[in-house]
Amino acid sequence: MDAHRPRIGVTLGDPAGIGPEIVVRALADPLVWGELVPVLFGSAAVLARAIDVMGAPLRVVERARPEEAVGEPGTLDLVATSARPEPPPLGQVSAAGGEEAGRAIVAAVQAAQAGAIDGITTAPLNKEALQLGGYRYPGHTEMLTELFGSAGVYTMFVTGSLHIFFLTRHHPLSAVPGLMTEPRVYDGLAQCVAFLRQLGFADPTLALAALNPHGGENGLLGREELDVLRPAVARAKAAGLPVEGPIPADAVFCQAQAGRYTGVLSLYHDQGHIAAKTLDFYGTVSVTLGLPVIRTSVDHGTAFDIAGQGVAEARGQVAALTTAARLTRQRQQAAAGRGGEA
Repeated sequence: MDAHRPRIGVTLGDPAGIGPEIVVRALADPLVWGELVPVLFGSAAVLARAIDVMGAPLRVVERARPEEAVGEPGTLDLVATSARPEPPPLGQVSAAGGEEAGRAIVAAVQAAQAGAIDGITTAPLNKEALQLGGYRYPGHTEMLTELFGSAGVYTMFVTGSLHIFFLTRHHPLSAVPGLMTEPRVYDGLAQCVAFLRQLGFADPTLALAALNPHGGENGLLGREELDVLRPAVARAKAAGLPVEGPIPADAVFCQAQAGRYTGVLSLYHDQGHIAAKTLDFYGTVSVTLGLPVIRTSVDHGTAFDIAGQGVAEARGQVAALTTAARLTRQRQQAAAGRGGEA
């Protein structure tokens, strides 16, 4: 196996959306091939349609096993997970599309568990189609968590040098203060520091974003900083964790991008999403940590409305692939430095 180029499993996502197209367009970029050996999981018919739509100078070679992939530029190594001769219709939710997307994810997980691939990059899927296809999961993260048997999974956004974690994600904003208990914030700080170290950051510093304007102004604009966030940070520092905060959210992300902090723990969905996507909407990569391997994805959906038009933007898919390769190398090197500890 090429030590410099980790073997990254690439699932094609929902075949009716833009997932196959952005994978094809990304793998037409020479930059990608110098970073990783891509191993595609999905349907040969879907992949052929995407190549035709994108007009990409790529050929497909089906491999019986992921280990057979050679990573030769211009050649897509495909582990076929569907034998359907015709792809599902573009732009439509269907059980067939959901089944194909789910089968590819299962195959990629099995390959990772067998040590045949080093990481996974997923193209977007449609949650309704996934469930119609027989996979009763809300989305990728929940499915991967169960298939790998993992716990304590965290989402991290990577935008350039900015690393953003999320204490809470898909909750109404009104519910966030009640979810921010001191034990939960402390556990979040501890887990995020551990993840940064696993990724090879030997001496990280993690910042905690504040909830209220100006960090609450000592209670004048809200007490969450006084009652929850500061005590959690104090406890973390007493435990020897390299954390700072709470720091006003209108400053902390800029400071982290400038290198003052290795990562930021944001408190809710939009707090971190707005910072990352304003900096680089197309280049923001979602990383799932806490699995046996690194998993990355673009941070957008299937875009059924433009599927088949050949206009899908693939910069995010390029970033997802190269980020998977970079973080996988960093994680492997850090584990080797710890004597093989995962």
